[in-house]
Amino acid sequence: MPTVDSFELGTFRAETRAWLEANCPLSMRTRMLEGEEINGGNKRRSTNPDAHLWLTAMAEKGWTVPTWPVEFGGAGLSKEAFVVLIDELQRINARPPLGGMGVSMIGPTLLEYGSNEQKEEHLRPIARGDLAWCQGYSEPGAGSDLASLQTFAEDKGDYFSVNGAKIWTSGAHYADWMFCLVRTNKEVPKHQGISFVLFSMDSPGVTTKPIELLNGKSPFCQTFFDDVRVPKDNLVGQLNQGWTVGKRLLQHERSGLAALASADKIGPMERIKPKLKLSNLARKYAADQTTIEPGLRKGLIENEMLKQAFFLTQQRAMEESASSVPGAATSIFKYVEANYVKEQLELQLRIRGTQGLGWEGASFDDEEISMCRLWLEAKSISIAGGSNEIQLNIIAKRVLGLPD
Repeated sequence: MPTVDSFELGTFRAETRAWLEANCPLSMRTRMLEGEEINGGNKRRSTNPDAHLWLTAMAEKGWTVPTWPVEFGGAGLSKEAFVVLIDELQRINARPPLGGMGVSMIGPTLLEYGSNEQKEEHLRPIARGDLAWCQGYSEPGAGSDLASLQTFAEDKGDYFSVNGAKIWTSGAHYADWMFCLVRTNKEVPKHQGISFVLFSMDSPGVTTKPIELLNGKSPFCQTFFDDVRVPKDNLVGQLNQGWTVGKRLLQHERSGLAALASADKIGPMERIKPKLKLSNLARKYAADQTTIEPGLRKGLIENEMLKQAFFLTQQRAMEESASSVPGAATSIFKYVEANYVKEQLELQLRIRGTQGLGWEGASFDDEEISMCRLWLEAKSISIAGGSNEIQLNIIAKRVLGLPD
C-alpha cells in the first residue's frame, strides 16, 4: 500500500470516506459501551463481535496506528493525512478500533528507543491487537516520587532477576506483557540507577492481585515479582538510563493525541438530554437550556467551551509539531483534561439532582448508577498518570522557565 503522501489530501479524504462507509459496522458508530472496547490480547475480549471485525479491518489498513511505519504495522501517514483520517472517523462517530497501553504508550516508546529486534518482536503484534500491555511504575512506597522505586533487577550474567512489587498496575490481570522500571544500581543517585525492561506476565514469579475500589470495580492490581527472570535482550535503551525512557513514555501517555481519533468525545452531558425520568431541572435542560438557573447555565457553557478548546489545541499541537515526539505541552493537556472531566461530571450531578447519587436500588436505572460510579471514580483522574501538582511543576520549569 503506498503512503498517503503520494496522494492529494482531497483524494485521500474521498477514498477514506468511501472505505469507512463500506467497512465500519453500524454498532461501531455509536458511543462506546463498557465491555465492548478492545485493548489488545485475548484475556479480555470485547462483548461485541463487530468490534473484532472493525479491529481486523482497520489493522489491515494500518489504521490502528496510522502514523507508524508500514513495516511495523502502521500506514506511514503524514500528519496532514492523519488529521484527515481522524476527521473522517469523527464524522461518522466511529469508535477507536484499538486502545490500551500498547498503541498509546509502549509502542511509540519502542519506535524511539527500542532495538531492531524489539521492534520486530513487539510492534506488529501491538498494531494487530494481539497483545495487552500493563505498566510497572508506581510502588507502595514510591508514588509521586517515582524515582524512589525499589524493585531491584540483579545482574545474573545474561539475564536480570527481578524482585519487588508494583501497585496501581492497570489491567495487569489481563495483560500479556509489562513494561517496567527497575533499579539496577543502588550506589548512584536515584535517577541514574534505573533501567527500563520488558517481560511476559506469564513469567514464573509474577503474580497479580486486583485491588477492589469504592465503585465496585477492580481496574487496578498490585503485582509481585519473585525472582522473575528477564533476558537482557529485553532491556530498552541503556543500562541505568531507564529514567529517560520512562519519562518519554509518560509524555506519550499524557499527550492525549490518541483521544483525537475517538468518537467518544460527547461526554456525560449528552447522555442526559434524551432521558425523561430525571429531576425537573434535568427535564428543563433537555427541553430548553435557557430556562435553567444562570449559575448552572454559565458552568455548562464554560465547560463546553473548554472541551472545544481542548480538542482544537490538541489538534493544533499535532499539526504544528516539528517532531512526532510529544514535549512538555503534554503536561498542559493532562492538567486541563483532568479538570475538565471532573467539572463535567460535577455539572451532570447538579443536573440530575438526587438521581445522580444512585449507587444501587430500584429507584435508580443502570445509567444513573453507572454515572454515579463514574463521578466517584473520576476523582482520581487528577492523580492517576501524574498528579496535577506534578504537571504544574513540569509546566513551571519546562514551559515557563521558572527556577526550581
